[in-house]
Amino acid sequence: MKLLRIDDAALARSTASLFEGVVYTQRLTQDLSQQLAIGVVSFRDGARNKLHAHDGDQVLVITEGEGIVATEAEERRVSAGDVAFIPAGERHWHGAQPGRSMTHLSIVATGR
Repeated sequence: MKLLRIDDAALARSTASLFEGVVYTQRLTQDLSQQLAIGVVSFRDGARNKLHAHDGDQVLVITEGEGIVATEAEERRVSAGDVAFIPAGERHWHGAQPGRSMTHLSIVATGR
């Protein structure tokens, strides 16, 4: 067993090309799991990611702020306490609403 802790001090600014705007991340299961990728993603002031898809299912647990989770067909506003399920292969994007910030826990199934 391994105990993990979400820690604002552990957030690092991301330079990944997937993101637009200021985004901070904390990887929680890096080097621990071959089946799950879990991390904290904090989108600042309207930041978001680009349209993308995952090979495994993704669950987003909104922990702070107000954001948007969207597919090519629909756009949903989310806030703290909301949980979004995105099936494997579905093209989507997510991030903070313009003028707002949003943090979520991202859980992606990576192995079979």
